[in-house]
Amino acid sequence: MIEIILGLPHLRQGPILRRALTLKAPVLISASALARWRTINGCRRWEGWDYPQLRNLPATADAILDCGGFTSHVVYGGFPWSINDYIELARAHPFRQFASFDYPCEAEIAADDAAVKERLSRTIGANRETRRRAEDAGIADRFMPVLQGRRPADYERCADALAWSMVPGRTIGVGSMCRREVRGPEGLIAVVEHLDRILPVGVKLHCFGVKGSALPFLRPFEQRVASIDSQAYGVAARRDALRLGVSKTDAIVAEHMTRWFLRQRRAASGPPRRLPPVPRPRPKLPPCDPWEAAIAKAREEIGALIETSDLDHDELTECWVEQWAADIYADRRQAA
Repeated sequence: MIEIILGLPHLRQGPILRRALTLKAPVLISASALARWRTINGCRRWEGWDYPQLRNLPATADAILDCGGFTSHVVYGGFPWSINDYIELARAHPFRQFASFDYPCEAEIAADDAAVKERLSRTIGANRETRRRAEDAGIADRFMPVLQGRRPADYERCADALAWSMVPGRTIGVGSMCRREVRGPEGLIAVVEHLDRILPVGVKLHCFGVKGSALPFLRPFEQRVASIDSQAYGVAARRDALRLGVSKTDAIVAEHMTRWFLRQRRAASGPPRRLPPVPRPRPKLPPCDPWEAAIAKAREEIGALIETSDLDHDELTECWVEQWAADIYADRRQAA
């Protein structure tokens, strides 16, 4: 049966954490929920981790740590903390697993194919660096690699580049799932079905932020999908509070969280549903315009250097891409 993991908004003492522990539910907490901030000259700056909040989580609790990539990129335009900072947080508690740094590919973050490809390269490079830092810290056995992408083929490219992690018995995170439709050529099931077909037997998947309505369609893949997490109950709690004309308190959230968790556990053991096969997309042709072709080639070469860690995963800029492309464009003009 697919494991249902509760995404928690924080670890403060109170109804939410108390109820999650009473339910004996596995939980997922984002690094962004454990961040400390300070406002200086009107700018909000990250100041470290809220370790007292983390200490509210018993060592016996079954917990997973996420790097907070989606929130960081939507709110701050990137990670406020480094991989070394994140590893220090992962070391501070006996988490079952901690997810790699990764670069989400949702449409509000990656607007086009070029942006998605860039973020795939960054994700591959960040996985390698997170693993190295985890090895240095002695916690590599709890490291969870993370795949990213928009289309199923993107996730395959990520998996190919991280082949060292695709070993039986390991759970791999699958990102950019929370706003994804269930159906369609870029839908949740299309991605899972593709990964199920290409990954080695015994490699398991954890799908981040999957909506509960997807569970019946994931049931046919429960030999591959080990777990999902979600914090979707928070939306229902907010709507309920608005309807009642009251503040959204942690007590209200805890009630909605409990009902959501029990409902999802029932759905995880309910009857499976299958979608019709998704047609394979046609490969896209390379750009015909010489300058656009040079830009594409520059992104490809820079991405390859990031993936092999010859460049840092957070160093790429548009100005740099254009300068690189200009050299390629000039070389091709001379060769012609």
